[in-house]
Amino acid sequence: MSTQPSERTLQAELLGRNVEFNYSETWLAYSMLGLRVVMAWVFLQAGLEKLLEGGIGDPLAWSSAGFLQNAIAEANPLSGLFAWFANYGAIVDPLVIFGQILIGLALLFGVFFRFAALMGAIQMSMFWTAAWQGGLMQGFPVDHGYFVDSSLVYMLLLFGLGAWGAGRILGVDRALEETQFVRANPWARYFLG
Repeated sequence: MSTQPSERTLQAELLGRNVEFNYSETWLAYSMLGLRVVMAWVFLQAGLEKLLEGGIGDPLAWSSAGFLQNAIAEANPLSGLFAWFANYGAIVDPLVIFGQILIGLALLFGVFFRFAALMGAIQMSMFWTAAWQGGLMQGFPVDHGYFVDSSLVYMLLLFGLGAWGAGRILGVDRALEETQFVRANPWARYFLG
């Protein structure tokens, strides 16, 4: 068994240009696992904090209504959509809370990883658009800069982890992909990885 990290060459076409570089498979695997665990923690912590905000006796004390009604800038081109969401807290709140918990667990254990990464990216895109302080003419400023905030970073990170199939690295998806069901139904691989 070699103790040297194995190197590979990535060759792809990106934006009409050929891209080629060497990378270490070992360090790529460690970095994907680390990023997967960190993103799992982000979602799991956020969901559990919301779930337990009112204490054990009142698990749904957290509400998105205050944020949706008061924190979205009027200049945000989607402010009307978020105000509309505020009318459906009985649906939105559990989707956010339990969505974050389930996404966090799926990322942590590498189960249905691509589906969880997609759902997390969708949630992050909603948080990102909610943070817009203005529209296109204002450059979509957000609280901590123009265009880029942590939600956008998380969204892109989840896209990358899903593209690489990070759920296969010490994850349940590796075993699931070997099952007869997945072999007989190749479409199921879109949810795994």
